[in-house]
Amino acid sequence: MASPTKKANTTTNPLRNLIFWLSTKKRVTQGIARLGMRYGFARRFIAGETLDEALQAIAPFSQARQPVILNHLGENVATRDEARNARDSYVQILRSLRQAGIDGNIAVKLTQLGLDLDPPLCLSLTREIAAAAAAMRNSIEIDMEGSAYTEATLRIVETVQAEQGNAGVAVQAYLFRSQADLERLAPLKPKIRLVKGAYRESTFMAFQRKSEVDANYRKLLDQMFDQLLLPSGAGLRVAIATHDPALIDYACARIRRLRLMPHQYEFQMLLGIRRDLQQNVISQGHPFRVYVPFGEAWVPYFMRRLSERPANISFVLRTLLAESKKTNSN
Repeated sequence: MASPTKKANTTTNPLRNLIFWLSTKKRVTQGIARLGMRYGFARRFIAGETLDEALQAIAPFSQARQPVILNHLGENVATRDEARNARDSYVQILRSLRQAGIDGNIAVKLTQLGLDLDPPLCLSLTREIAAAAAAMRNSIEIDMEGSAYTEATLRIVETVQAEQGNAGVAVQAYLFRSQADLERLAPLKPKIRLVKGAYRESTFMAFQRKSEVDANYRKLLDQMFDQLLLPSGAGLRVAIATHDPALIDYACARIRRLRLMPHQYEFQMLLGIRRDLQQNVISQGHPFRVYVPFGEAWVPYFMRRLSERPANISFVLRTLLAESKKTNSN
């Protein structure tokens, strides 16, 4: 845990500020959107701007019987009508997946449903989405946003999971509170997607060094694996969401040692990121799900992700370089 004498991390990063500022400029984002889709770079990581385009993009995964999770990009709506429209969009995605016979569920972002605008409305809309998914024998996975939303998000997850039993939630390894959050959630048995965390957080809230985040990721993963082995762990499911080769190797070794069953866990990775690692996980016979973002808001979304942690820029470049070397060596 962080010492209470530490000061909040208020260091400014010029690159971060520049990227964030550019993400608010419509002319910039519209230009990037046109170029990104025209020259194909964006389609490496974004499945398109419409649901129809996303369904076409995931067709190869469906043909290979590869499960997906669709993320309709957007957050922090300004009006209640926009929140209700987002609810309708989520339900339509579920229907389209069912009609197309695609093995997939959806990622739900609560600020897109008005979490910071009208929390009771957000809860109501999330319950409706979960109920619609349950009627289709499907599930939802609730994204975790910045730490300001963590507690409100967990309360909604607890309510929805208690009612429908088909909700999952992302837990961020860089937050100090995550160990306690896992213990809190365990009795309700939601699906847990363990991620490192991509938002810029203070030293009061989160580990700052990669080595610390990685160590806590392993600790939390072990905690969840231990829960799976308890008599009360029946029904729990863990999603190992990382592109870190060392953490993937650690998880695979633990899975083999504990002899976990495929219904107890899965790996998740983003569309287009480290496809070599994705194929490696699949070739070892592990359950695997591709996280597929789409939507017109892809440019602001992508740039904000970069602005939150500019190290993500070098991560994307390393990803492209690693895959290029892999291809050239074959």
